[in-house]
Amino acid sequence: MTVLELRDVAVTYRSASGDVPAVRGVSLGLAQGEALGLAGESGSGKSTLAMALLRLLPREAEVSGRILLDGEDVREMNWGRLRAVRWASASIVFQGAQHALNPVRRIGDQIAEPLLVHGMATPAQARRKAAELLERVGLPAWRARGYSHELSGGQRQRVMIAMALACSPRLIIADEPTTALDVMIQAQVLDLVRSLIVEDATSLIMISHDLSVLAAMCDRLAVMYAGRVVEAGPSREVFAAARHPYSRALAAAFPTVGDPESRLRPRGLGGDPPDPAHPPTGCSFHPRCPVAVPACAGADVELWPAGDRHTAACVHVRTGQAGPETAAVHDPLPEATP
Repeated sequence: MTVLELRDVAVTYRSASGDVPAVRGVSLGLAQGEALGLAGESGSGKSTLAMALLRLLPREAEVSGRILLDGEDVREMNWGRLRAVRWASASIVFQGAQHALNPVRRIGDQIAEPLLVHGMATPAQARRKAAELLERVGLPAWRARGYSHELSGGQRQRVMIAMALACSPRLIIADEPTTALDVMIQAQVLDLVRSLIVEDATSLIMISHDLSVLAAMCDRLAVMYAGRVVEAGPSREVFAAARHPYSRALAAAFPTVGDPESRLRPRGLGGDPPDPAHPPTGCSFHPRCPVAVPACAGADVELWPAGDRHTAACVHVRTGQAGPETAAVHDPLPEATP
C-alpha cells in the first residue's frame, strides 16, 4: 500500500531579486514499511522537499504538484486537517535537535505534547507514555524531568526520535538525523532508527549527503541535484553500480574500509553546485561532469530506464533506450537492505 506519493512537486522561493526554484518536478512514491533515502549535496533541494511534505516551509515558498499522504493531498488540507495529520500520520526528526527542542520545557512534556494535542491520552497517560518512549530509544525514564541542555547531542537526537514515535505515525521524515554526531553515536542512532521502523512497519524518508549511510539504511535511493532527482532505484544497485555520473561521484567521495588506496587518495568532485536562481541549460550537472558531451548542454534529460526499477537522467543511459521513464519507480524492494 502506498503511504506517500509525490507527483511533479516543485518548490519556488519568491524574493525581491526574483524567483528561486529549489525543487523542480520531483515524482516519487513510498510504500508502507519502506525506507527511501534522499541524497545530494547541500543546496540540492532535499531538505526543502522534505519540509514541503508537511507544509513546513516559509510563506515565501510556493509549492506546486501533488503531495498525496494516504491518498489525501497535503496541499489542499485546511489548517485543522493539517494540524491533525502532523505527528499523528507523519512526523519529522529535524536536523539539529538542540534547535528543535524547547530549552525551557522539560523533555517529558515535549514528548507528551503531541499525544495531548491529538487527544490520544490524558495528562497522566501521556507522562507514562513519554517515559516508555524514552526507554524505548535507550534513555532512562528519569530523563523526562530534565532539559535539553543537560543532554549530549546523541541523547537529544534520541529524544527527537521519541517525539516522532509518540503518536505511532505511518511516516517518519528524518532530516540529516546524525549531523554533527561522532561516528560511534552516529552508528547507535542509525541502528536505533532502523530497528524501530522494522518493529512498527513505519515508512521512512531519510535525508543525508552520505550515500553510504543511506545505502545501508534504506530500501531505495533517490539522488537529487539542482532540485531534481537524477537517479533512483534499489539502494544497493544505486550505491554499487550508479548510472549517473553525479551518483558515482557521491559514492566515490567516501573511502572504502579495508582499501588503503581509497583512503590515501580520496576522490572528490570539482566545482560547486549551480546557483538555483540561474541553473545551467540542459543537464544541470554538465558543467562539472567528467563524461559530458555537447548534447548535455541542450535539452533537459528525463529519467530513463537504467535497470530493473532503476532510472537515471543521463544521455549515456538514454543511448539505445526506447523512451523516457516519466516517473520514478514506486515499487519497494522484495527484501529490506541489510
